[in-house]
Order: sequence, then C-alpha cells, then structure tokens
Amino acid sequence: MARPGGRADRKPGAVMVKRVLMIAYHFPPMHGSSGMQRTLRFARYLPDHGWEPIVLAPSPRAYQQTDSGQLTDIPGQVRVYRSFALDTARHLTLMGRYPRVLALPDRWISWWLGAVPMGWYLIKKYRPDVIWSTYPIATAHLIGLSLHRLTGIPWVADFRDPMVQPDYPPNPSIYRAYERVENKTIEYCSRAVFTTPGTLKDYQTRFSHVPAARFHLIENGYDEFSFTSIVRPMDQVARTGRITLLHSGIIYPSERDPTCLFSALSVLLKRNVVSADSLHIILRASHHEAYLQSLINRFEIGTIVSLAPPVSYNEALAEMVAVDGLLILQAANCNNQIPAKLYEYLRAQRPILALTDPTGDTAEKLRSVGIDTIAPLDSEKAIMEGLSQFMTLIRENRAPIAPMDKILSNSREAGAKDLSRLLSILGEEPAGYIEF
Repeated sequence: MARPGGRADRKPGAVMVKRVLMIAYHFPPMHGSSGMQRTLRFARYLPDHGWEPIVLAPSPRAYQQTDSGQLTDIPGQVRVYRSFALDTARHLTLMGRYPRVLALPDRWISWWLGAVPMGWYLIKKYRPDVIWSTYPIATAHLIGLSLHRLTGIPWVADFRDPMVQPDYPPNPSIYRAYERVENKTIEYCSRAVFTTPGTLKDYQTRFSHVPAARFHLIENGYDEFSFTSIVRPMDQVARTGRITLLHSGIIYPSERDPTCLFSALSVLLKRNVVSADSLHIILRASHHEAYLQSLINRFEIGTIVSLAPPVSYNEALAEMVAVDGLLILQAANCNNQIPAKLYEYLRAQRPILALTDPTGDTAEKLRSVGIDTIAPLDSEKAIMEGLSQFMTLIRENRAPIAPMDKILSNSREAGAKDLSRLLSILGEEPAGYIEF
C-alpha cells in the first residue's frame, strides 16, 4: 500500500514536501517551561532542511500560565493546531480532590481525547511522512502511539527527560502508568531520541532486547537568533564592586536542593567572607518561592539571596548575559540529565559555577567545553571552597568561558539538522500503511 504522504501518492512533477506531525504539550503561549524551546526551535529550523512541521498542541486552557510573548517566534509557515485538553487538578477537582484515574499517566490525559481525532484529521489533510512526539508530558507519547498504530506512519518518540527511574515517579500508581507508557513507546516507536548520553545509555541497557539503532542522541541547545539583539552591559564588578550571580529557572526541592548552598552561604556570611556589598544571588522564576524563602529565613541569608519573579524568555536571556556569573544546581539523582538552560548559559558566555555531581552528564558537558568550576551540590565544604574560588576568578577576569567554536555545535539549528537527517531516513523506510 502507498504510504499517506509518501512518494507513491503524490502527483508526477510536483515539488516534494516532506511533512512531520509534531505532538507537543509545551508550546507557546505556555509560560514557564524551558522545555518549550525544543519544539519551538525545531519547528523554526526544520523547514531549512526540507521538512514542513505541523504542530499539534493542547488548548491554552490546559496551561496554568500563558504568555503571548513567544507567539511571534512561531514562523508564519508553521501550521499550529490545538485540540481539547483540560488540567485535571484545575478543571476536574471537586472539594479539593479528584479521582486518581483522571490523572494517569498525568493530569493532561484528557488531551488524548481531543488530540487523537484531531491528529487523524491532520494526517488525512496533510499526509505527514513522520509523527514526532515529545515527553515529559506522557500523554504526548500516548497520542503519538495511538496515531502510529492507527496509520502505520513512522513515529519518533522524543525524551527530554527519562520517563521512569528507580525512585521516580514516587507515587506507585503513577510509576506503573509511566512504566506502561514507556514500555509501549519503546516497543512501537521507530526511533527514540534522548538529550543526554547518560539517558541514552540507560535506555539501551534497560531495553537491551531492542536494536541499538532505534536509540539516538539529539542534545538540547540554544537559539542563536534569540541572542542577536542582546548587548552585554559594561562590567558590573568594576562598576559596583559586587558580584551578581543568577540561577534562572525552576529549583526543584529534590533534584536541585539548595540546602547545602544556603548553609555554605550562611557560614561565609558569618565569617565575613561574603557580604551584601560583595555578593548578590538572584533566584529567578524558581516556582517554589515559599519553600525557598523558608530556607533563606532559616539560614539568615536574605541580605545576599533574593527571589525574583518570572520574566519573558527574551528578558531572561538578556539577564543571563548581563550578570557576572551563572549558577547551575543539579543533584546526583539527575546525573543522566542536563538542564536545558545550560546551553543558553554557554551561549551567554558568562562564567558558570555548576553545583552538581562531578561524574554526571552536566559536569561532563561543561568540561567538554573547557569549564571546570564545578562542586558537588550536596557538600557544604566543597561549595564554600568552590564559590570563594569562583568569585576570585571573576574578579581577576580568569573564570573559564566556553569558546564560540564549541558553543556553535550546541545550537538549536544544529539539532534541527540532526533531526532532519533522522526524519529523512524514516521517511524512506517501507512499511504497511493504511490507505485513506
């Protein structure tokens, strides 16, 4: 049978248009997720490599917060369709409670009800060559699985994070639901894509019965276009004498626990190694402000640590470029992950202090571009020593910064080129497809 969208069903002499149906929960106008950038930038750059994206996202009502700021970043030629979706915790709660079954595998399972019919319509209308879905919203992979099994169209499952780990998800019923989705995804997908070498290796080990060729690595990255209008201000240390460090993005109480950092700061403050005149740490858009403020109060470090509200994506990038240094927090239980913002940190070309396990993927990524200012997140003593040395390096203008030739290989455009190659391979693979 001819594949929908394949060469056999296109008119002789017509210009070949290769299409990919992209299923993504995180997409503008959602606010507050760096993971949105992966799909958004793939959609922006895939047309440069011969692929036309058709994006299937949920209704904006599914998002807890929206922001129209990045809607203008969606290229005009990219078609975006939105289907019915609710957030169980916000829309289906009665007296503060909701049935667990309405939130398995996640709170957006209702998106499946709207997205599968919409996806079927889009497949009939546009005849895509490949289906692509992206996690960490597990329902996205359920939608991709359903459309793949209905149509036989090759399916790429993108994992921005591992789905199941020994201690995650902590809730047993959610764990079992994730495990079922993960097993079905790896069984039926044509290719599984991961963002870090550690996660790729972990999946190859856990699914050793699956051919190794099914697993691919496409790292996250930064968008060069977003940095073109940003101008770095004059050296703040020389102007004010105070070093400003920034952590931009979510601080998870477990995966990015700042307790040892705050404890180290408390000791340094009491010893007069740092003061409000010498150090200011900004925690921007942490999403756990109440918890963090309680820790700040407990360790009495409010004179040097401040919480800051979310800002637009472009404002966040400009702030990264403007500060004296950038902070990464990543616990050892995330050794197979790299925070997406790390790539933007690298492009900002500011000194980076990484509080993370030296044996994890985040530390290895930094060392690969020449950055060795790293200390374990769970060691107060190591943080005290590392932070003091980092501040000295900044003042002496000796803090390591990644060179542009190494940074360029981590652009979103480079990642889109890698994805286009993978899509092209799948677009040529024969399979039994349903005729419409």
